[in-house]
Amino acid sequence: MTTATEVETAATQLAGKSPQEVISWALEKFHPQISLASSFGAEDVVLIDMLAKIRPDARVFTLDTGRLPTQTYDVIEAVQRKYPQLQLQIMFPDTQAVQEMVRSQGINLFYESIENRKKCCYVRKVEPLNRALSGLDAWFTGLRRDQTANRADMQVVEMDSDRGIAKINPLIDWSEAQVWKYIRQNFVPYNSLHDQNYPSIGCAPCTRAVKPGEDPRAGRWWWEQGGQECGLHVSAKEDLAVAKS
Repeated sequence: MTTATEVETAATQLAGKSPQEVISWALEKFHPQISLASSFGAEDVVLIDMLAKIRPDARVFTLDTGRLPTQTYDVIEAVQRKYPQLQLQIMFPDTQAVQEMVRSQGINLFYESIENRKKCCYVRKVEPLNRALSGLDAWFTGLRRDQTANRADMQVVEMDSDRGIAKINPLIDWSEAQVWKYIRQNFVPYNSLHDQNYPSIGCAPCTRAVKPGEDPRAGRWWWEQGGQECGLHVSAKEDLAVAKS
């Protein structure tokens, strides 16, 4: 168990360190009770490559919502081939919860309201995430500060107050350019939708390509005003407030 004070101290000590240094510190402290939450976007495949070079049997999990683009499954398969020792866990939503939601509110309920969209995100993503994190002491994410306003104040090491575990963000200070430079220099498999102007990739019905000049997150839940988060990286109280606003 890690305390808030220990997390704050670690954040200070690791500020300005390279992602690899942050990962090495976290693995030494938390392995095997630490895993990377990966959507197999650009940032996440960078972290997978870094993890595999430091500890080939590192733990990774992904959330298969049942509505992912084909290209996401393609990159999952490519990553498994390139890093065969990786311990990849695929988490699925509760079947009964999905059936009840779809039966009562329709297959595309998320287009009807923010509340419905957040319910779908909770059933398909947040609840499986909570199960994946159960029993862990820490988790890695591919978050970067310049992705959204919500992420601007995040630190390299934080306390996940909802779950009482540490949250490690090795790429928090990186730019998008640094991410793609690493991918190209290290021949890392990546989602081909990135080549079609999809900087951020989630479920197929909730993601579109962005237009020139648009915010990189504009393709996520584009029918909402300012919809940028699904609840994975927002505290439960904050997410509930947003849903009711």
